[in-house]
Amino acid sequence: MPYHTEIVDELNLLVKFDRHSSMQTGIKVHHDAAPEMVAAAKRLFDKGLTTQTDGGYLTDRGVELAEKAHELVNALDVTETA
Repeated sequence: MPYHTEIVDELNLLVKFDRHSSMQTGIKVHHDAAPEMVAAAKRLFDKGLTTQTDGGYLTDRGVELAEKAHELVNALDVTETA
């Protein structure tokens, strides 16, 4: 199944969480942020991955998925290995 825009937006938001202190550091997606980021924040909350509709903190499951998202980005980022 290919990634669609909504999934990419959610992944982009997940990697904004600090991977080393994701339980202590939250994020806030302001109401005037890009509409796709506001919508992605709401979807992550609806999926039980964050504590607030506008970001907040990652849940335990959110931490797991954010770590995987970071790993995926790092593995695919050619500038990391160049």
